[in-house]
Parts: sequence; structure tokens; C-alpha cells
Amino acid sequence: MTMLTIPVDILRQQFGDAVQENVSLAPYTSARIGGFADVLAMVKSTNELMDVMKVVWEHEIPYYILGGGSNVLVSDKGVRGVVVLNKAKEVRFESGDPPAVWSEAGVVLSNLANRCASKGLTGLEWAATVPGTIGGAVYGNAGAFGGDMSGNLLWAEMLTKNGRERFSVGQMGYGYRTSILKRGEINAVVLSALLRLNNSTKEEVSAKIEQFSERRKTTQPPGASMGSMFKNPEGDHAGRLIEAAGLKGTRIGNAEISKVHGNFIINHGETRAMDVRELIDLTRRIVKQKLGVELELEVEFVGEW
Repeated sequence: MTMLTIPVDILRQQFGDAVQENVSLAPYTSARIGGFADVLAMVKSTNELMDVMKVVWEHEIPYYILGGGSNVLVSDKGVRGVVVLNKAKEVRFESGDPPAVWSEAGVVLSNLANRCASKGLTGLEWAATVPGTIGGAVYGNAGAFGGDMSGNLLWAEMLTKNGRERFSVGQMGYGYRTSILKRGEINAVVLSALLRLNNSTKEEVSAKIEQFSERRKTTQPPGASMGSMFKNPEGDHAGRLIEAAGLKGTRIGNAEISKVHGNFIINHGETRAMDVRELIDLTRRIVKQKLGVELELEVEFVGEW
């Protein structure tokens, strides 16, 4: 599909300047890497997201939903069709036994965790250092420090071609960093989520977040990256395997396997997606050769490769 076949005029009539053509996606990804989207549509509410998706589905336009832009590698050739940048950020706290928080999909996960802490609500501390949005976390079952989305989610509201539908945590098909969405078993867009919390004190929750933040600072590299490149094999860690294979510090172009943590690839500036992909392929090949382990990607390749 070329840009000429995308009904930009229809999108512009409804959304005005929120719809832009030929936009670099690098600034919208945590790794600061990637080519251009034919069309970028920024939405600021669930209703706007639904309206954009109606046009996209009606005209059978290829699309990709982008939240915080972590865990994705956007190709140098860019993304054909419409990239929907979800900035829907409404949050509602629900008192009850236990308490809960409802959040639109564009809310930044770490921000939500800190808002919970400020109210003395526990349960999302693990998420305070996790990049990305609620939508992405629901999609990929994001997790850290022993917690993950499957442990908090009560239900997710999703848009399918049948309309708005509510999926319980049991219907999400969650596994380690995967779901029915990530496996492509259903065609749906995350609109919002209701997350289970518990009552605590601001001091206790904040102390736990501080502890996790300190641990992350000492074990994970600063700089632009996609987050963890590979899933941890059962009973082991991808970072340990990559270090054991002697790959830390390996560099292609401006992309480098971090010297601090082997499961991160750092962008040292103006990095090409293809350099990152070559590093990924090299890592998988050498770890398999030397240690006999097949590393499985956590990061998704997006766009035209």
C-alpha cells in the first residue's frame, strides 16, 4: 500500500493536525531508532482511538498501535499504513475491598505505579521502572521483580471489529511475556484496563519502589535501548548466557551489546535498525553455537524489513 491509497483526507477531516504524513518514528521509540510512518495519528482519548480504528478497519488500512515505544524495533524502511500513537491518559481510582485502578491504555506504566504509591496503594511497585504504557503491558504481559500484568489485571477492555469487549485476565491467554494479542490469536486494540491493588501506606510503597529503582540502576544500563532483547530461558537469564558467550561490548555501527547487562542493546546515536537486527542475529547464533540455547526474542520487529 502506498501513501496515495490511504484516505488521509478522511482522517484529517475528523482529527485535523493530529494526523501527519511521513513522520519519523525514532523520537517515539525508547531506542530512538526507526524510519518513517506513512501516516501518524495521535489520539488523546479512548473515543478518538475508536474513531481512528473505525476508519482504519473500514478502509482495510495496515496499522500499528504505538504506546511508549519500548520493546519494539522499527525498521529503517519505516511503517506502511497508519501508526496510531495512543496518548489516552485518563485514570480513575476505585475504592473497594480490594481497591483497584482503571486506566486508559496510553497511560505510562511507571507513572501509574507512582500515582498508586502516592495514595498508599500497593501492588504495582514492580512496574515503577518498567518503560511503556498500560496498553503495551496488557499486550505483552510486561513484568519485573517477580510481578507482572497477569498478577494485577482484573479485566481489559478491547476494541474488536464487533465493538467494545471486556476480557477477563483468564481470557488473555497469558504466559511469560506473551498473550493472545501478542501471539496474534485475536485482532483487537487495548482501550483500558482495571488493575487490582491493595491498601498499604505511602511510606511502605515508596520504599519498595525506591529499592527496585536502585536495583535497576545498578544492574541495567543507562542510554537509549528497547529494554530486554530476549526472554529469559526457563531457569536461566538471557543476560548471563550472552555474557558467557563473550558478547558484551560487541558493536555493529552505533549499536552495542551493553557492557553492563548483556540483554540490552544500546543506541550510541544515529543507530540503524539493521545494525541492531544484525547484532540480534549474531547473538542468537553464537549463544546457540557455544551454549546450545535458542534465545527467544522479547522485542518485536515493526515495519517493512
